[in-house]
Amino acid sequence: MNNHYMQTEKLNFWTKLAYGAGDLGPAICANIQVFFLLYFFTNVAGLSASIAGSILMIGKISDAVNDPIIGVMSDRTVHPWGRRYPWMVFGAIPFGILFFLQWIVPTTNQSFLFWYYVVIAVLFNIAYTIVNLPYAALTPELTQDFHERTSLNSFRFAFSIGGSILSLVIAQLIFSIFKDNPIQQYLVLGIVCAIIAVLPIYWCFFGTRDRAVSNNTKKEEYNNTNLSIVEQIRIAFSNRPFLFVIGIYLCSWLGVQLTASILPYFVIYWMQLPEGTFPQVAIAVQGTALIMLFVWSFVSKKVGKKAVYFMGICLWIIAQGGLFFTQPGQVGLMYFLAVIAGFGVSTAYLVPWSMIPDVIDLDELNTGQRREGIFYSFMVFLQKIGLAIGLFLVGVALDIAGFIETIPGETPPTQPDSALLAVRIAIAPLPTIFLIVGLLLAYFYPITREVHNEILLKLRNDKPNR
Repeated sequence: MNNHYMQTEKLNFWTKLAYGAGDLGPAICANIQVFFLLYFFTNVAGLSASIAGSILMIGKISDAVNDPIIGVMSDRTVHPWGRRYPWMVFGAIPFGILFFLQWIVPTTNQSFLFWYYVVIAVLFNIAYTIVNLPYAALTPELTQDFHERTSLNSFRFAFSIGGSILSLVIAQLIFSIFKDNPIQQYLVLGIVCAIIAVLPIYWCFFGTRDRAVSNNTKKEEYNNTNLSIVEQIRIAFSNRPFLFVIGIYLCSWLGVQLTASILPYFVIYWMQLPEGTFPQVAIAVQGTALIMLFVWSFVSKKVGKKAVYFMGICLWIIAQGGLFFTQPGQVGLMYFLAVIAGFGVSTAYLVPWSMIPDVIDLDELNTGQRREGIFYSFMVFLQKIGLAIGLFLVGVALDIAGFIETIPGETPPTQPDSALLAVRIAIAPLPTIFLIVGLLLAYFYPITREVHNEILLKLRNDKPNR
């Protein structure tokens, strides 16, 4: 029988490695943004916390809006390279250039800076989506095997977390070289990371296209759809397991990104440690997450994705709670909790993205079509909307709490107790709420290993009749 459901061969190591490399560039850029951009706006560009939060919110909302559009367009793309690769190849260089432009302080005029950063944020996020969303949608096109997808995502997020760690090491190195010039620090950081980010995208293209094109050739007769975006949205949201995955991913990543965005303020202002300490704390989290990624991937084969998610997130909740009660001077405890948090962060990377291809298979069973792009785009769409609101509220909360922004060229000010309390709440209770909701959603997620096998069996039996 000549159809893709009967294709059981395993992906070779080099294909998995090349696929994983595709997430290195976006991970480097996204990690630098998450950890440093809010801090850069308030402490280098001299913007207020609420204005900085507004810029981040506008950028993320615009990013979310373009996700489903680009997702549908990539689903409909017809090209000798396949549906996804043209977007990645032609979008890579603009992606790098626009990332660099975010770290320029062209003037001290607050109004000009606001609009400059808003425009760059919107354009960069479009470029990011053009590169990253088609890349993410490659997963089900490379393999239909339940465990191979988890393995493939392990490689992806190994590069993702590895890129996150690399970006922090680069940041610490650059900050140590340009100690007394924060504007130059971020300028150099922007250009170095931009160059490093672009090249692996082309490695992914050359290393995986033969496999993806081969699979697409077998599927092209039923892959494409001429349904409107509105109709595709309706069908996607009628897929009940998809709603659970969206919720799990949203809650997981709100936990990750809210913690990451407030971490510099926690380390510098609450723990009263030098700025150079912050990347080390972040590396402790990300380094642990990188190691645990492969551990969790192995464990998931024994106990399933849901059980792994529960184990990781529960450890993470304990760590978040501990951070709230950590006092200045308890540096060892802070690092210990950072390591424990890394156990959970790795499941936030691995599990939701391993679930979404299974949801796509269910959609194909129900509709007879494969729409990877629309599912991946709407998953990310809602995540970004939630994140935008979350970052905006953190910025506003800091402002209301009396956070004092740094004037460029001057020593960072001493923060009032109200601002320090806001920082502690933002790093612990707030993310914990989202993590608990994610646990509840994961508990009710309906696609187990057995259910997925049944879906594939039905697809195999139905295919000759279509």
